[in-house]
Amino acid sequence: MVAADGWRIAPITGVFGAELTHGSVRDGVEGEWLGALLCEHRVLVLRDQHLTHAEQVALARSLGEPTPAHPVVPGHPDHPEILELDGALGGRNARWHTDVTFMPAPPAASVLVADAVPTTGGDTLWADLRSAYDRLAAPVRSLVDQLVAVHRISPLAYWGEPFDTALSRDDAAELLARAATVPPVVHPVVRVHPVTGRRSLFVNPGFTTHVLDVSRTESEHLLRMLHEHSTQPELVLRHRWRDGDVVIWDNRATMHYAADDYGSTARRMRRVTIAGDVPVGPTGFRSHASDDPRTATR
Repeated sequence: MVAADGWRIAPITGVFGAELTHGSVRDGVEGEWLGALLCEHRVLVLRDQHLTHAEQVALARSLGEPTPAHPVVPGHPDHPEILELDGALGGRNARWHTDVTFMPAPPAASVLVADAVPTTGGDTLWADLRSAYDRLAAPVRSLVDQLVAVHRISPLAYWGEPFDTALSRDDAAELLARAATVPPVVHPVVRVHPVTGRRSLFVNPGFTTHVLDVSRTESEHLLRMLHEHSTQPELVLRHRWRDGDVVIWDNRATMHYAADDYGSTARRMRRVTIAGDVPVGPTGFRSHASDDPRTATR
């Protein structure tokens, strides 16, 4: 497919994702068009862009209002919207997650730029949570439509597991102290997309701790089932990075995973997130922070 402004658009998988080539963000891109394309495909790969930090922020701004880099991790000194993810400093993210779901209004989308990519390895995978919901059996959809779950920040998940993180003990302690100031959030297990009206699963292994109002056993097995269902190969896109790549994803309908298979090879990324709405479930439940210790603990 060739868009009116010369961009060529090709599907990446049989389910979701699109690759955009033969265009340049520097020449200007219509934010409304790009946003509609994002809602349709959930993940967009823009090839051969080589964006500067300022150009990345401008691209994000065409889609909405950029947020600060992260609620507890400092941003780039000159561009506070940018979160730098350097594999050499532990920023590996080898865990399925949806960005910042530990806040009442998680980002609507993320814009990721590759500054240094390994020759082999270091791919990023996305799971399509909209198709995952659609492919659940009808009785299971009816069940999860009614459920809500707790999400909490796991700050060390951004920098590797504690046993292999590049953070010092003091840095890790500081991150944990900052995280302790962030209250847990209750989200619907199924989210209604604010633009398309489509439903998608809204739980992820990185930040979802438990389902409310069910037993511990029920919660653990429900979440395990939903995570395994969502990460079937048929619902996953695996992106092999090239120099100049920009990837934009709909954070309201996907989760992602950065494969940690590149050893000590350089892998440096930078991310900008775009402000989103408070999630709403099929029953009308609206996400909110909770100060009830009975909610937070499990």
